[in-house]
Amino acid sequence: MDAFYASVEQRDNPVLRGQPVAVGGSRQRGVVAAASYEARQFGVRSAMPSVVAQRKCPHLVFVKPRFEVYKEVSRQVRAIFAEYTPLIEPVSLDEAYLDVTHNLKQMASATRIAEQIRAKIFEQTQLTASAGVSYNKFLAKLASDYQKPNGLFVIKPHEGLGFVEPLKVGDFHGIGPVTAARLNQLGIFTGADLRQQSEQWLRQHFGKAGSYYYAIARAIDHRPVVADRVRKSVGSENTFEQDLTEYEELVASLQPSIDEVWEYCQRTEVLGRTVTLKVKYADFQLITRSRTSFALISSQALLERITLELLAALLPMPKGVRLLGVSLSNLDNTDELVGRQLVLEL
Repeated sequence: MDAFYASVEQRDNPVLRGQPVAVGGSRQRGVVAAASYEARQFGVRSAMPSVVAQRKCPHLVFVKPRFEVYKEVSRQVRAIFAEYTPLIEPVSLDEAYLDVTHNLKQMASATRIAEQIRAKIFEQTQLTASAGVSYNKFLAKLASDYQKPNGLFVIKPHEGLGFVEPLKVGDFHGIGPVTAARLNQLGIFTGADLRQQSEQWLRQHFGKAGSYYYAIARAIDHRPVVADRVRKSVGSENTFEQDLTEYEELVASLQPSIDEVWEYCQRTEVLGRTVTLKVKYADFQLITRSRTSFALISSQALLERITLELLAALLPMPKGVRLLGVSLSNLDNTDELVGRQLVLEL
């Protein structure tokens, strides 16, 4: 989807159309969750601190996120995907991989399928989407970004290697800014440069990821589209406008995160065994504390109790706290537990 959160806000509020819009908090410590294309022209990007975004674009309009609305639109879009294939691998609310090799419409052209999906998305949601079509996930992802917004780009099998060669390594999906800078230091700037390196040399410098870099430099990606991927953890965190020190303040600030994590558990019928508390102090020092339960954490009250016990163990706080978060991992689907988990009733 194109500038998904911001586009939903512009769709629902005509006053915002054509305006530079940032979804997120405008407070001192707010962060931009999404930026409209009008805002991006000023250099505003997602994950950018709000104060920096405001400096780059003084007339930027901040809008509070409405995640329930975004989730509902996401469900609409995925229902359209499901008309064509059951092989849907969600990446986020606004992005997914689809394998349409054997599709439900028995259409011979993936490009035609992408055209139909984009048209249906616009018809049903009044929002635009961009699509990339290719013979593997790596190239499809690159293609999806190539003609944004509201674009469609195809990389055919005989075009893959030629498409990758001139790309900067920083534009490769799976190579972040830190890795790109390190590659540059080693004299590797483009796909062609990367292809000159042996797999052994890349593994020596980048570990297991070196094999992935070796393959994508040759436009090779054998990863399948995996439907219904198992999520490894669920978490929520908040950054505070002012540093917190008092226990009562910290407990009150943790409650929304606990609520959000448990709401996910109820909605997805997934439970977990490991609770992790995340604390970032005023000087940006980050610590985590975890506790793993033998049995699944089966109630919000238990999740809350373990979280607050982890917090209490840190008291008194040595310095102010700017961020608190809680996550639940070692997840398991409750449907799969029927018949293999004993329940003790006291």
